[in-house]
Amino acid sequence: MSKETELEALLFVSGDEGMNLSVISSILGVGQSAARQLVEHLQDRLLQDKECALQIIKLNEIYKMTTKSEVSGIVDDYFRKDQSNTLSQAALEVLAIIAYRQPITRIEVDDVRGVSSSGSLQTLIGRGLVTNDGKKDVPGHPNLYVTTDYFLQYFGYESLQDLPILENFDEDFDEKGQVNLFQPTEQDTLGNEE
Repeated sequence: MSKETELEALLFVSGDEGMNLSVISSILGVGQSAARQLVEHLQDRLLQDKECALQIIKLNEIYKMTTKSEVSGIVDDYFRKDQSNTLSQAALEVLAIIAYRQPITRIEVDDVRGVSSSGSLQTLIGRGLVTNDGKKDVPGHPNLYVTTDYFLQYFGYESLQDLPILENFDEDFDEKGQVNLFQPTEQDTLGNEE
């Protein structure tokens, strides 16, 4: 069995956790340069195979196996059977605040919004877009929240540095005077990961 086939199996079983190059290198018993070449070759092979529904993506130096955008419809249907994929305006507001100010507590989110965010926060955690990342070192030790790698994948970003710069939205407001910072790309949907 080839190293590339072994890599494919490893990325498949690693699921949403994915793997970085040092782990891939260690498990396969090859140098990091060779591991990078294996990943790139597997990415190309899966991309070129029009009958294959899988692809390899890179998020924050982690490689993951996900489904291609061409099969997002059927994957959406699978995940939609139990819940809607849309997020409320309140959840999107909370998500934007967390994305741009992370790590942040729920009380700090509430202060920005002017209303309670606990319900929206729980929805975002349930959808895997936000997670608890420890406690703030202040009285009461409130939870700190950050976005997840799944958040990056869903919105088509490789890292948080790819988030739109807020000052660049001067002319992109809709008829209500709002701008949608989190418009999923054509290739990304909530059910688009392996």
